[in-house]
This record gives sequence, structure tokens and C-alpha cells, in this order.
Amino acid sequence: MGLFNIYAILMMNRYQSWGIAIFLSIMSSASAAWAEVIRVTFLQLNDVYEITPVEGGQWGGLARVATLRQMLIEENPNTYTVLSGDFLSPSALGTARVNGERLAGAQMVATLNTLGLDYVTFGNHEFDIKAEQLLARLAESSFQWISSNVMQANGEPFPNVLPSTILTVSGEEGGQVKIGLVGTTLSSNQQDYVQYQEPIAALQQQVDEIKDDVDIIVALTHLSLEQDKQAAADIPEIDLILGGHEHENIQQWRFDQVSDQAAGCIEHPTPILKADANARTVYVVDLLYDTETRCFEIVSNLQPITAALADDPATAKTVDTWQAIGFEGFRSSGFEPNELVAVFPDMLDGLEASVRNHPTSLTDLIATAMLNTSERETGTAADLSIFNSGSIRIDDVIPPGRITQYDVIRILPFGGNVLTVEMQGDLLARVLDQGKKNQGTGGYLQTANVAWDETAQQWLVKEQAIDLNRTYRVAINDFLIKGLETGLDYLTLEADGLSLLAEGEDIRFAVIQELRASTRSD
Repeated sequence: MGLFNIYAILMMNRYQSWGIAIFLSIMSSASAAWAEVIRVTFLQLNDVYEITPVEGGQWGGLARVATLRQMLIEENPNTYTVLSGDFLSPSALGTARVNGERLAGAQMVATLNTLGLDYVTFGNHEFDIKAEQLLARLAESSFQWISSNVMQANGEPFPNVLPSTILTVSGEEGGQVKIGLVGTTLSSNQQDYVQYQEPIAALQQQVDEIKDDVDIIVALTHLSLEQDKQAAADIPEIDLILGGHEHENIQQWRFDQVSDQAAGCIEHPTPILKADANARTVYVVDLLYDTETRCFEIVSNLQPITAALADDPATAKTVDTWQAIGFEGFRSSGFEPNELVAVFPDMLDGLEASVRNHPTSLTDLIATAMLNTSERETGTAADLSIFNSGSIRIDDVIPPGRITQYDVIRILPFGGNVLTVEMQGDLLARVLDQGKKNQGTGGYLQTANVAWDETAQQWLVKEQAIDLNRTYRVAINDFLIKGLETGLDYLTLEADGLSLLAEGEDIRFAVIQELRASTRSD
């Protein structure tokens, strides 16, 4: 072998060794870069109607949530704030009229923009407001709306609403995790300008479209708990459900189906997490994703929002600005929001879980106020009063002490007049039967001078069994007489056995008068 050939072979072997060394070095560096645990944090709210704290300032407040968000971001920059529906309505401040139009959630969007909300899905109450108002709120939103099943009447998506989105989150060592966000809403509060697809079927379709492109799927849902359970069972690719609608914190797992993690990972059930309404609590959820194994863990924490969290100054300023705008609107409608109405000695329970299932001190107060305002208007005492529990929207407990006009507005934000009607006994019994069937919903009826005799299985008015052939004088809210309540669509002024005697004042003024009459003001 010539000298040149021997040199060539030696040099070739040398470069092959270097090449192998370089390759191994690159692989080692890549392995170090890719093999890391990436932490992604979700701060979750749902069903938020008040920008200020509730229960006498003890709980909630979006300026406090903003402070928590900033703390989480300082700890982990990969933090996303999400809201699982219901915030544009029903909001007391949102009913204030400014330049002839209700605020209709403008104050919520502005506050959440300042707070730094990232993603939201529709709640059913987003459609309480007019089409043009909803379009304005969508345009004002700095955050991204996501919905798999809600669209305009023509079948087109609403502006600024995506069917899903993918978050690509990078770790400190160069690894990545891709998280798919999908959203869905129960088909309630039907409006002409909204079209719903079946929520779980639409969710499945959207998951199918993105599942091959992501590592984790998170669903923002505004469904009943049973629907969330069905979604978790039917769509195992969903790894986490951040939900709303119930107003009380919930943490459940679907053990009959497991999330579709990469092979070799420990499979876990799908968590279903819901926080308390009005930001009394929020969920802080960490996703810990291992880029090498493609496995992940979910760690959740229900975080109370109390005065222990200071207000974020920027968010607090936005809250103060919009509260001032709203209060001026209420003044133009004859209210004085800051005025002290009474110092009430007892707690007034307006929680949805209470008023939609049984009478409370608050429902008794409202029902009595309706009786008294009916007598003032007509000069004759009514036999009974009836109103739908869904007209109470405060979902809060007012502690003993000072009650302002704004507290009353928060209790009954939609107002409406108290009517005095004559109602035939058989129609009255039918109405009360339906109200009883509606227990657990806003169609559950609250009353005064009415009781159910469990032994005799009959209704009593003033402790006497209803006479089906007698005519009763009833104080009732105008919402019910419009036939708008579940199962009571027949209850209109055209109904047989019903006639209008008088149209009285706004129910909120009736309650204010009742509070003034029954308590001593400072």
C-alpha cells in the first residue's frame, strides 16, 4: 500500500471518529434540551357578575384576582387566565342605563381587559343582552373567545371567536408542549341571533381536528355537571375540563374513562374543576409536562379570594371608573345607589342554591314587599304574592348591617313592575304546581301567604285549602305574566281565569320601601 493511501485511510478514520463524537455531542445536548418538565399554569374563573367584592367585601373582587394573577406570572411566566362563561350578564351594574342604553357587560370586559384575561368561552347568560351589544363586547375584548358550538344565526362564527386554539409553550431548556384549548356551551337562553350546535358533539368534532397536533387538550366548558361528566366519558382525549355554570366549587374525576396520554405514562381520570361564582374562589391548575416521556401530571388548588389579597391598582382604578359610570346611570333612573336604606339585623340569603330550592329571609322580604305595594296601589290587600326565584340574581349573602339601594339593585337587577291580578283558583293551583316542579331552577316560585300541605297533598292560601272555583287577588311580578318562565308559557293576560287589576311600581322600589318600614336607618 502506498504512503498516500495509508495517510488517506488514517485521516478518514480520524474524521469518522470526530463525526461520531460530534453526533453524540449534539444528541447529548439535544437530550438535555428536550428532557425537561414544563410547567403551565391556568388561573380559572367562572360565573363572575360583580367587579367588586361580595358578602360585605369579604370575598371576591377582580382587582384581587389581578394581584393573584401577577403573583402567579412572577412564579411561572407560562400562566394563562381563563374564564368559563357567564360574565356579561346578569350583572347588576350592567343594567345601568347610560345614554339610553344598558352597560350590558361593558364594565366587565373593560375590567377583565385590565386584569389580563387570556381566554374565555360563552356562558348561556352572555345571550341575555342584545345582538348589537354582544358584538360590541366581542369587539372590545382584548382576550380571545373560544367556542366549538356557538355561532351566529347564519351559521358563521361570531367575530373574535375561534373554534379552538393551540398554545405552544417553551421550556427553559428548549423543549415545547402544545396545548389545545376548546370551548363549548349548553344550549340555553335561546335567542334569534344565536345558533347552537349540540355541545358535546361539537366538542368532539373540534377535538378530532386538533388532537394529532397537540400534547394536551383542555376544555373550557359552560355545561351542567352531568354534561361535563358525559364529555369526559365520551371524549377521552380531553385531559382537563375547566367548567362553569353551577356557581359552587366542584372537583370531580371521571374514573370510567382515562385520558389518552402517550404510551407508558400513568393514565389518570379527567378532572372536572369549577370555582365559586363571583370569584369567591378561583382554581389554580398546574400542568407538569415531561418533554422526554410525553407524560404529564395535573395539580389543582382551589384558591380563596379574600382581603388577604391586596387590590391591583390598575384594575381597581378601572373598577372605580365603571362603578361611577354605572351609579350615575342608576341615578338617572331614580335610584341613589349609595343611599343607606336600612340597618338590617339579620343575614339575607340570596344564594342561588338557597332561593331556587326553598324560602329564605330574603325571599320572604321580597314577597311581603309585593303584598304591601299591591295594597298601596289598589287600596285592598292581596291574598298572596308570587315571583320567580330567578329574578334574584345576587347569588350572595348580605350580612347583617347596612343595606344600600345598590344592594337592592344587586338583588333584583332586572327590576320589573309588581302587578295585581285576579286569578281563578284552578289556574292558581296549576301555577303553584309548576313552580314546585321547577325546584332547583330559576322557575321555582317564591310566595307569601302560601303553603304546601304535605299530608293532604294540596296548596293552602292563608292556611285554607285553595278553592278551585274562587277568584284570588294576587301580587305577581310582570316577568311571570309575560309567559316567559319554564312551564308557565300559558300565564299571560290572555289566559282564562286571569285579569289585570293594577300595574304597580318597580319591585326594587317596593323592596326599598319594605326595608325602610321594617328597620331603623342610621
